[in-house]
Amino acid sequence: MPPDTDEYFMSRAIALAEESGRDGDVPVGAVLTLAGRTFFARNEKERRPDPTAHAEVLAIRSAAATLGVWRLSGGTLYVTKEPCAMCAGAIVAARLERVVFGCGDPKGGAAGGAIDVFASEAVNHRVAVTAGILAEETAAQLRAFFAARRGRDRPPVFDDTTAFRQGQRGPVVL
Repeated sequence: MPPDTDEYFMSRAIALAEESGRDGDVPVGAVLTLAGRTFFARNEKERRPDPTAHAEVLAIRSAAATLGVWRLSGGTLYVTKEPCAMCAGAIVAARLERVVFGCGDPKGGAAGGAIDVFASEAVNHRVAVTAGILAEETAAQLRAFFAARRGRDRPPVFDDTTAFRQGQRGPVVL
């Protein structure tokens, strides 16, 4: 996989998600690229404990602290699962140019899954959204984590129509 492609950065996020899963957090990883720099984060809600320690928020915080700016214009955030409402708000607030995610989240996703923060007329910044990059791999990672938590395996279920009707973004994992 060539570097500097959506698939390359998503594969890096998947590796980070694997680390968070091993530590008992829901396996979500994030990679933020901006101005030739790359920032890495993974879910750490359980580890910290901090309800806001989602991979997306931690990647944004790392970039802002390192660069000394809150406005991360031109940045792209790669995340293994569709961002929640809190993370979507942080992405908008940071003025990121683009968000790329793997699998959808019909129950809590805020990029078209449960709601669509990025398409809302109420937000003051537009973020381009690319969905479904390595979606099967990211969905399998989450399913395996939750199956292990439940102590049983569960077959994959994909439904392209449930949350993403009206021509929106990629496969949904139930």
